[in-house]
Amino acid sequence: MTELAISRRIRATPFTNRVEAAGVKGYTVYNHMLLPASFGDIEAECAHLKQHVQVWDVAAERQVEIFGPDAEKMVQLMTPRDLSKAKIDQCFYLPLIDERGGMLNDPVATKLAPDRFWISIADSDVLYWAKGLAYGFRFEVEIFEPDVSPLAIQGPKSDELAARVFGDAVRDIRFFRGKWLTFEGTDMFVARSGYSKQGGFEVYVNDTALGEPLWDALFAAGEDLNVRAGGPNLIERIEGGLLSYGNDMTRQNTPYECDLGRFCDPWHSIGCVGRDAMIRMESDGPQRLIRGLRIHGERVPACRTAWAIISDGGEQVGQVTSAVWSPEFDTNVAIAMIDRGYWEPGRTLWVEAPDHMRPAEVTTLPFEKPDV
Repeated sequence: MTELAISRRIRATPFTNRVEAAGVKGYTVYNHMLLPASFGDIEAECAHLKQHVQVWDVAAERQVEIFGPDAEKMVQLMTPRDLSKAKIDQCFYLPLIDERGGMLNDPVATKLAPDRFWISIADSDVLYWAKGLAYGFRFEVEIFEPDVSPLAIQGPKSDELAARVFGDAVRDIRFFRGKWLTFEGTDMFVARSGYSKQGGFEVYVNDTALGEPLWDALFAAGEDLNVRAGGPNLIERIEGGLLSYGNDMTRQNTPYECDLGRFCDPWHSIGCVGRDAMIRMESDGPQRLIRGLRIHGERVPACRTAWAIISDGGEQVGQVTSAVWSPEFDTNVAIAMIDRGYWEPGRTLWVEAPDHMRPAEVTTLPFEKPDV
């Protein structure tokens, strides 16, 4: 069995000891940190997530803190989303782009104060990009990685579990909003967010020493709720159309290709480093687009490299970037990048999977069950 060689370069988290005690079976490396990938059976974990509640070690979603008089200008520089109306304690999904409009990351940013932001990043080195921009533009900001490690509470029973630990005030938090709530005398930012479609919270644990006590408190409070350790689930992620930076999109893709145009306003995002490129892209429209695919046949193997998508005429017209068997949908579900002219829902294409060529049907995201 292949093992991940863990060294000091791959950092543990404040929750790693508890994750290993819970029986983690596999990790991935994310932002140079350990991210639990499986506790043994992703289908059982997916079913449990949809019915109960899980606690996820997502400390690998590292925070990039931007603090200082030019903090808001600095964040706006990196994204085509207009932040001029951002409110305190509000969270924003942000496409981060380079000067040509290529995707560099897709974090959730939180405005903690007029001069203070946390950017909770996907898997790429945003810290270095931000520091380079700040230096080049001579912005008056400090940019660093604070002692903040997110812990997610996800699933339909997450409100009840979170309320037992943080109090009923947690129930009043609106989606993509947050509150400072107290745990063992320390205020922690708790946001209604998370990398699943099942609902829940992310707790920004701002003291490493409180990581294990918080984990233990959640499990003690949730014993009758069937709480379990978990992590971002591949099946649930694909069904819900949640994109993974580095898998489903890279710097070679634009926000419009990733179907993230609703988060872009290049006409009003004054100061964005790729604003001119984004205005041109908005006018021209994307040449390819993220779509879902139902891949017919038996279970597909693991999607470790992109699989070519072939038209009836034998031309490659896209690629599958993530794929897995979905018990709920009783088919293989996939996320794909498909060329213009071939992405309309209902079209049949062919997927060059590692085992054999398979027919596939184009769908929108997230996946929806057909009417019976």
